[in-house]
Amino acid sequence: MIVVAYDVAISEGNGVRRLRHVAKACTRYGQRVQFSLFECVVDQMEYLELKSQLESIIDPKLDSLRFYRLGKNYRTKIEHIGAKAVPDVEGPLIM
Repeated sequence: MIVVAYDVAISEGNGVRRLRHVAKACTRYGQRVQFSLFECVVDQMEYLELKSQLESIIDPKLDSLRFYRLGKNYRTKIEHIGAKAVPDVEGPLIM
């Protein structure tokens, strides 16, 4: 389990386009759980592909990416409180 968090400066240059492309890339690997937060169950190769794609999209002077590796026992490391439904990240990915 990898958690990807991002912050894209939409007020600078082509920020709205970068934001859209980052979200689209993350959607191919996992599920959105917050506006700028995705949970992805990926193997090492998929993680490296995702990371490479995101690095090629963002402007590192304006934007930021964070990757949290939760490992195979991620279910014991995630706690949810609140109204938003919790997606089954290991269920079918419908696009």
